[in-house]
Amino acid sequence: MDAADLPTLPGSYVLILHLPRDCSIRVGRLGKWNFRAGHYLYLGSARGPGGLKARLGRHLRAPVCLHWHIDYLRSRATPVGAWYVVDKRPLECAWRAEMTRAGLSMPVPGFGASDCGCPAHLFYCPEAPPSHLPRLLERAAGGSTAPRGWVRALL
Repeated sequence: MDAADLPTLPGSYVLILHLPRDCSIRVGRLGKWNFRAGHYLYLGSARGPGGLKARLGRHLRAPVCLHWHIDYLRSRATPVGAWYVVDKRPLECAWRAEMTRAGLSMPVPGFGASDCGCPAHLFYCPEAPPSHLPRLLERAAGGSTAPRGWVRALL
């Protein structure tokens, strides 16, 4: 599956990025941060025109304009996958709580959470994301199902 197969409906997603080596990245107004090699999980929602297809499609392409926090990390990290759900409700805050309970760390305070009260919407995993994570996300979403399945791997 690639971005062309994504729905144009609203939804929430977890973008999975891989950073091959430690580096320092300036993240807009958040300033300069040291990022360790490994996987990063970014929680977001797509409620605008084009839905999940437009938003995840943008994240999968190399950023031309550095606008959102994720663009700065994306300029150095490679997307390796995504999980998403078609749902009109924004689920990233509920997912953040579930990932925190699961013990995942938030490497940059405020990252991706400037429009809510969450500590951050970015998590770090030194290795691949835990295989049970989609089940945790489904539970946090109230067990909702989307057309053609709840969670999809991408790439």
